[in-house]
Amino acid sequence: MPLTVAIDGPVGAGKSTISDAVAKKLDILHLDTGAMYRAFGLFAIQNGVDTLDESALNDLIEKAQISVKYENGKQSTWVNGSDVTGLIRTPEVSMAASNVSKFPKIRKEMVRLQREIAKGQSMLLDGRDIGTVVLKDATVKIFLTASPEVRAKRRHLELIEKGAADSFEKVLEELRARDEQDMNRATDPLRQAEDAVLVDTSALNFEESVAKILEVVEAKR
Repeated sequence: MPLTVAIDGPVGAGKSTISDAVAKKLDILHLDTGAMYRAFGLFAIQNGVDTLDESALNDLIEKAQISVKYENGKQSTWVNGSDVTGLIRTPEVSMAASNVSKFPKIRKEMVRLQREIAKGQSMLLDGRDIGTVVLKDATVKIFLTASPEVRAKRRHLELIEKGAADSFEKVLEELRARDEQDMNRATDPLRQAEDAVLVDTSALNFEESVAKILEVVEAKR
């Protein structure tokens, strides 16, 4: 029987990098669903479409062919034949992803794609609604989080490494705005599934966070 792991949590919780490491330890694929929303947000920006214009986005999703590929177990994200993996981690695209993810038609299409990718195989999926919507019957569900200040600090350091110059205060402000939007949207808001295990990494380093999640997975299997 396939092993399916659902990891949900807010922006800056380290879901993508931690999930990558956990999936490698478990020898299963990792689907970063947030990258798919980011890819569509980027596509909207590139096409001059307001990421808050639901009608225009509903038309645009019909023209967007979003897919993921794996090479040596690592995911790359594509839109209409172009690899956008290296373009989707900016603050602008992050907020665009949060904006477009509010709309039912966009979410419905993404959920369809995500379920199709995960069907019939062992896989770890991370995002905002994996345990509550995409994989309600996942073998293991985890809600990964940390305090806003800790998440902002991690995101700030990540941006500095990429050459960005945003202040910590601005990063924290944007993170809080993203949390507010993700948790209060009408369609599939960010929330902890009733049967998910809460993992708070505020006081944990990367290795400890990975070890904690593996401990939860082993206990649930």
